[in-house]
Amino acid sequence: MVGPPGAGKSMLAARLPALLPDLDVDAALEVSSVRSLAGLPVDGRLETRPPFEDPHHSCSAAALIGGGSAVLRPGAASRATRGVLFLDEAPEFPMSVLDCLRQPLESGRVVIQRSRWKAEFPARFQLVMAANPCPCGHYGSRDVACSCSPFQRRRYLGRLSGPLVDRIDLQLRVNRISSSQFRLAADGVASTVSTAEARSRVAAARARAAERLIGTPWRLNAEVPGQWLRSGSRRLTPHETRVIDGALEGGRLTMRGYDRVLRLAWTLADLAAAPRPTAEHVASALALRRSL
Repeated sequence: MVGPPGAGKSMLAARLPALLPDLDVDAALEVSSVRSLAGLPVDGRLETRPPFEDPHHSCSAAALIGGGSAVLRPGAASRATRGVLFLDEAPEFPMSVLDCLRQPLESGRVVIQRSRWKAEFPARFQLVMAANPCPCGHYGSRDVACSCSPFQRRRYLGRLSGPLVDRIDLQLRVNRISSSQFRLAADGVASTVSTAEARSRVAAARARAAERLIGTPWRLNAEVPGQWLRSGSRRLTPHETRVIDGALEGGRLTMRGYDRVLRLAWTLADLAAAPRPTAEHVASALALRRSL
């Protein structure tokens, strides 16, 4: 999410875990085990809600992915497994620290090796990053002029490496709401969706995905490898993938990005209760990926 200060990026990220369904028994056991390994209290019961971790941008690589000298402990990425890992002010993190997330985002696990020890922790989380559009934070604002040069803006967001950005499925511009929008929301005139309604939609979409994936090792679209989506009865027609085929041929999309757009298209279809993605779902998934 990219937007000026005060637009609500951090608030939106903090609300995301509430939209996720309760953890099943296996996920609850995994989350509780990681908390115990990290030295956090578990109170003699399993955690049933998805975790939320938001480390400060001054944290080290060991704090983010795990480490230690005498005892290897899981970091924020592992403590966020089955939940949300939120990185506020993402360009302020050292690039070397952010790039440590590249391997966990692909494999869903963290492997820490030392000269005498080796540890492997789960790290299948939803990564959410928030950033200002420039150093002053006002580029693109309707009410405040930006004081940054084009070079400063490019350099600021350029602190996020290309390989890491290639693993981001959704890019959203978040603008400040106007006073009229605020009044309409406060008066109940603007259409809103409650947390319970949104969570029920997510649960229904996950149930459709789980039913489709019966007989496989996966339960969520995010876990499915791209090769599986591009083979057998799951393979979409050339008409349905025309827009991403053109982006791949033109170099505007990598093969990793191609598979991620396919996963997002299946998620959009599940949210719409459609049996399989259409060309519109694929185009929407690509637009959400490249909206910035």
